[in-house]
Amino acid sequence: MTAVAASWHPLSPGERSVAIEVLVNGPLSRTELARRLDLSAGSLTRLTKPLIESGLLIEVPEAGACAEVRTGRPSQPLDVVVESRSFIGFKITDDMVYGVVTTLRSDIVARLDRPLVTHDPAEVADLLAEMTGELARAHGSRLAGIGIGVGGLVRRRAVVGESPFLHWRDVPLAELVEERTGLPVVLENDVAALVEAETWFGAGRGLERFVVLTIGAGLGYGLVLGGRRVPYAEEDRGFGRHWIVNPNGPLTPEGERGSAVSLLTIPNIRYQVHAATGRDHSYEEILTLAAAGEPMPARVIDEAARALGTLVAQISNFAMPQKILLAGEGVGLMDVAGKSVAEAVRAGRHPLAAPVDLETKVSDFHDWARGAAVLAIQVLVLGTAEA
Repeated sequence: MTAVAASWHPLSPGERSVAIEVLVNGPLSRTELARRLDLSAGSLTRLTKPLIESGLLIEVPEAGACAEVRTGRPSQPLDVVVESRSFIGFKITDDMVYGVVTTLRSDIVARLDRPLVTHDPAEVADLLAEMTGELARAHGSRLAGIGIGVGGLVRRRAVVGESPFLHWRDVPLAELVEERTGLPVVLENDVAALVEAETWFGAGRGLERFVVLTIGAGLGYGLVLGGRRVPYAEEDRGFGRHWIVNPNGPLTPEGERGSAVSLLTIPNIRYQVHAATGRDHSYEEILTLAAAGEPMPARVIDEAARALGTLVAQISNFAMPQKILLAGEGVGLMDVAGKSVAEAVRAGRHPLAAPVDLETKVSDFHDWARGAAVLAIQVLVLGTAEA
């Protein structure tokens, strides 16, 4: 499949600031936009003119106003043309590829999933190209690019340096997919992409200090300061593996005792229950058994909940975020053992400390794919979120 990417001219730093402010917070009046960006009316006019001419921004009627009864020059707030471009986002797991199509404001308009039966890089790229073709034919008439999220180390937004789930090292996945689709591709660690999406369009929008903590096959952590994600060397190398939450906690198959990973990740929770009972249960089954009071699943889930509460308290003590978003396929833990989580948070905080704003998001892998699409929006359209 070969496609032609729909794109705009490269934006100047000033144009980029205007476009981002309207994209994330719009529609905005020119007065409010100038105030937010500390611009004069003349400077704002100069910056917005090419954005309107290129089709990125549009003048819209003021909310709640009736044009026929207004006097004087009508107010015309600025907004993005959300349907003017579409983006594909992929989330790759060890056995599935989850795909979405989003608007410019990251609203999901289509989903497409396929099983991943091989980890051969060329065949994975073939599958992504096939899915891109199917999505583009149905929903991508104004397709601007592709974002791909992978668990592991990603370099230069182009190369999978290391992925334990896919058993890859130094795979130029972006190049492989670009060759097959003719579209620009942005590759990123999946947690980093999710954090960017939540910062711009989700739970962290407008916050100066924000944390995302994900629970699933592994643990993910993202910190936002000053409204921007903070990159760090360990973010793609197994967060929590060396964060000892309970020195007397369980051993993992790798021999770690009491780390956040050993206590909280889905594979290790399943391992603990299997080791104790001799029976293999899915994560959902373990949660159901724990809720019903089955002794061993209940004990394992309670230990996991207290580990999560301890982790949340420690993050709050050191990072002092305005909000922590708990996401990922493992957040069902909160429904079963939320009380234990809250008790552990309180135990780990000063009695006079402000309550932790902990938001739980029931998410699936399409949310991760959406995060990859947001990276594509940031990089391919706005030229921001530099690696």
